[in-house]
Amino acid sequence: MGTSFNEQFDQHGAWRREFALRLKLLSEWLKDHDLMDAGVEERLRRLEGQMRSDKVMVAFVAEFSRGKSELINAIFFAGYKRRIMPASAGRTTMCPTELGYDAEVPPCLRLLPIETRLQTQPLMEWRMVPDKWHRIDLDVNDPGQLSQAFEKVSEIRRVTVEDAKALGFWHEDSPEDNPMVGADGLVEVPRWRHALINIAHPLLKQGLVILDTPGLNAIGAEPELTVNLIPQAHAVVFILAADTGVTKSDLAIWREHLIAEEDGDGGGASRLVVLNKIDTMWDALSTPAQVQSQIERQRRTTADLLGLQDQQVIPVSGQKGLVAKVNSNAELLKASNLPALEHALANGVMGERQKILNSAVSTNIAELRTEATRGLGIRRRDLAEQMVELKGLRGKNIQVIKHMRARIEQEQADFDASGAKIHAVRSVHLKLLRDVFTLLGTATLKSEMQELTDALRTPGLKLGVRKAYAKTFDRLREGLRKAEKVSGEIQTMLTGTFRQLNAEYGFSLQAPREPDLARYERDLDLVERSHNQYLGVSNALRLAQPEFADRLVRALATRLRVIYESALGEVELWNKSASAQLDAQLRERRRNFGRRLEAIERIQQAASGLDDRITEIASQETALDVLDAKLAELTSHLTSTSMAASNAAAVQPALKTA
Repeated sequence: MGTSFNEQFDQHGAWRREFALRLKLLSEWLKDHDLMDAGVEERLRRLEGQMRSDKVMVAFVAEFSRGKSELINAIFFAGYKRRIMPASAGRTTMCPTELGYDAEVPPCLRLLPIETRLQTQPLMEWRMVPDKWHRIDLDVNDPGQLSQAFEKVSEIRRVTVEDAKALGFWHEDSPEDNPMVGADGLVEVPRWRHALINIAHPLLKQGLVILDTPGLNAIGAEPELTVNLIPQAHAVVFILAADTGVTKSDLAIWREHLIAEEDGDGGGASRLVVLNKIDTMWDALSTPAQVQSQIERQRRTTADLLGLQDQQVIPVSGQKGLVAKVNSNAELLKASNLPALEHALANGVMGERQKILNSAVSTNIAELRTEATRGLGIRRRDLAEQMVELKGLRGKNIQVIKHMRARIEQEQADFDASGAKIHAVRSVHLKLLRDVFTLLGTATLKSEMQELTDALRTPGLKLGVRKAYAKTFDRLREGLRKAEKVSGEIQTMLTGTFRQLNAEYGFSLQAPREPDLARYERDLDLVERSHNQYLGVSNALRLAQPEFADRLVRALATRLRVIYESALGEVELWNKSASAQLDAQLRERRRNFGRRLEAIERIQQAASGLDDRITEIASQETALDVLDAKLAELTSHLTSTSMAASNAAAVQPALKTA
């Protein structure tokens, strides 16, 4: 079947580590040769951070009892030779569970009490308050202890209907989704709101994050899960039961929480639909061909109902796949069809992730190389000027040399006097830049979110809530367009100013590439689409509850903050690149004046000084050629390493989005 997900993730991790190491070597080399200006340093820092912290999230979404946790065990944890995630009959995963690795946190299971839903803070804020989580330390070398600890995620509480309503698990408008009321008048709700598992599993250490979600009722009650966590996933594995096919609740999850995230241009996360438990269709009274025919019929029916291609629906048996891996049974593993799912994950998730990283690497390395090469070019030009100047002094008398010194000193004085003009240009640049920072800043976003919150807090049913949301996103888009317009003005000003400075002082300034703020407008469109699912008539009663509306807005604010911080980061990098160029050329010009005066002084003091200086400059030019070749070698190797990894990840066509 080709490379499994685990094997390809290992390859991805090895590539990331090698790339980060080579990036560090490049950084040290640039520092050693004084080619590290602020723009180059920032670009290197971002690239290294992206490589070291890059996460790949795979979200497993299903209604209860679809074998989701067993499938996670089979794909990721079969190496423990037993079940790790709870996967017994009935409801197992009662709260959303994230499995990942953070080297700064000891192996542990952290559980957030369900009562935190009564407060308005989003999950992102609760993550910053570790003492509010119930923590259980884990022994990663003891599979039994791990399994026992993970059972905690299935714990429940029995509460009154009123409490269940306050917690978001009881809705008068959809009685069919409400939990059953016991003889004592109480209903079952999850004990925990969210679980974080931190273990040093080989895949998790390399940046894999697994999101295990509960059923429809729990998903709908936690807006942040739908509008933040699931959309962040690089792949969503939607699991159905092969014997039942697409049920009403399955279809509700698909329509309300998954297809809303699809990007019309095919840019959304990969969607895989899994028909799990095909072993329930293995029938001793039917021939293998008849069983396979039934499975294929169910596959086609599922694809038609969900609007997918047949190949996007993969029939498997997670349970038999786990048993086969534990017992090293190749025949059973093939019958489970688990390798087909792993292959699709490998090519869909890792292939797409590698493409994204490769694009970022290629762009940033190319610009980094351009900036560093420009620094070498400045030095080369200054040496050439000095060479012409010194050769012109051959055979000249002392008086001519004195005159040359006076001319250099006058040039230096004129250059120093130009500082006021350059300072004025920078002042205008910074003023416009502050306007961009204001438009994309935290205060602006907070103001918009407060206005939306006020609109949702009006008493009664929120029949105009969709309009309020639309107005908010229209204003956010308008703000981005204004920021884009101002950045365009800055770019025009930079281009004109740099051209003027190049003409007056012989600089080689070039305005860096303008930030692409239009793509963040597309991100806003995706976020708005994912939120619209909460604004229909079916959620009118929920939205009438102030606490639910507040949670929804806070979840929205969390996701928007990520978009705006990314946009600001791009603007800051653009600004640093422009400023660093100017600073570097000013610094080199001042050094050049010093070197020219030093050469004149040496010539005045000794007759042999002129020839010695000419020879010295020639050797420096040769050294620059060596540096230029080394820079090309180091950056080309980084780009070729990235391309090779990307090509390896794309041996098979990447899985198309649903």
